[in-house]
Amino acid sequence: MDTQRPIADVPPERRLLRSPALRSIELNHGAEPLMERAGAAAARLAARLQNGLGGRPIIFAGPGNNGGDAFVTARLLKQQGLDPCLVFRADPARLPPDARLAHQAWLAVGGEIFAEIPEGHFGLAIDGLFGIGMSRPAEGIYAQWIHELNQYQGPVLALDCPSGLNADTGAGFGAVVRASHTLSFIADKPGLHTLDGPDHAGIVLVDSLALDIRNQTQDAGRLLVVDDFKPFLPRRARNSHKGKHGSAGIIGGAPGMAGAALLAGRAALSMGAGRVYVDMLERLAVDPMRPELMLRNAKEVFACASALAFGPGLGSSNEAQDLLRPALESELPLLIDADGLNLLAAHPALHRHVAQRKAPTLLTPHPLEAARLLDQSLAAVQNDRIEAAKHLARHFRAAVVLKGVGSVLASPEGSWAVNTSGNPALASAGTGDILSGMALAFLAQGMPAAPALAAAVHLHGLAADHLVAQGQGPVGLAAMELLEPARAQLNRWIANA
Repeated sequence: MDTQRPIADVPPERRLLRSPALRSIELNHGAEPLMERAGAAAARLAARLQNGLGGRPIIFAGPGNNGGDAFVTARLLKQQGLDPCLVFRADPARLPPDARLAHQAWLAVGGEIFAEIPEGHFGLAIDGLFGIGMSRPAEGIYAQWIHELNQYQGPVLALDCPSGLNADTGAGFGAVVRASHTLSFIADKPGLHTLDGPDHAGIVLVDSLALDIRNQTQDAGRLLVVDDFKPFLPRRARNSHKGKHGSAGIIGGAPGMAGAALLAGRAALSMGAGRVYVDMLERLAVDPMRPELMLRNAKEVFACASALAFGPGLGSSNEAQDLLRPALESELPLLIDADGLNLLAAHPALHRHVAQRKAPTLLTPHPLEAARLLDQSLAAVQNDRIEAAKHLARHFRAAVVLKGVGSVLASPEGSWAVNTSGNPALASAGTGDILSGMALAFLAQGMPAAPALAAAVHLHGLAADHLVAQGQGPVGLAAMELLEPARAQLNRWIANA
């Protein structure tokens, strides 16, 4: 984000554009045959997906420009001898101008139009019902067709965006097509990668339609990749000792929740922190699984740490509340998670103390914690995860990750990214504490805030992906199982840097 390379240097295929930017590009290139190019790109992909399936492709065309893309796709497939079946029920006279011409061109090559899904055996199904302009739930026959597409057993290709999905936010408008593939036109779109998007978009491919979007940088996001943070990863000289690799401090672990603080501490050790100090409100003599952890009181943690995580399992007791202000007033890089975020939400007067901190601050809320911090509903946060993350980052002058499917990272300067690593295995207790410990370790070793958070989020997801690929999830994966593959991947990155 702010400490990573500028968006202008991010390859176009990794950029995420929202509807206003896409509309601006379309207006600026209105004289170019964009619909013809979109249909040609879709036809190329459709021919590959149809290969070997048997049956005819079936194409659903809607009442707008997405329907026009579908007509062009159908015409080009027909010219290749694939004889697609095209389903369309809108009034052709009310189609937008380019879509109306595409409809006429389909008829001119002898294309047939079906008002209902005909009987027959079909191969690839193509969703050309609604694109990025959809703003309300599909009704009537369109809702019925979406239902039929979602019952289809073969591959489903969505043109630009699955119908019913908000391409900016990933929120669904009622019925949403569940595609196996999505071909995104001009640029990739954030809604395909966050919230409900990954469940509906399938494999996302991008075709630029021969447009150059390198100068389109305003409010552009990015898909997070290793190159965004790899230059900042901590490397070790042979002449090393533990004092050179930072001291991670953790404040948390109320009675009955000691495990959260211990998990964060174990993660910090696995990610290379030279020393890890843990203050828990539930007093323990030692962590028997990781006796390397130094269990101290809060005063010692504040004095010894080079970076601090505040909140894992902390609870909301008076003792916990008494620790919040000293944490905010410390000169240490500070990660606030879990109950630390809830305490912060309960004390709005302290928000300005966070924003005025001179040391870096990281916030790692899940959606409900974000809703409390923003004094919004959970639905409002989830309906626009990008804006929620950006709002938090601006308000608190902090690097933020809004956790969930397609975690959104944001910086105070307004840059944002979506992480695509990870899977449902992470939907289990303790995985957030592992993430906090990982980011804390990177902070303690001197990484800047935004790359430290990005590295932890991406690596956290990759560890889960590795375990699932090995058959060890997604069901029943325990948080601590993430540490071994995460450590192995981190060492591979550093060795190959």
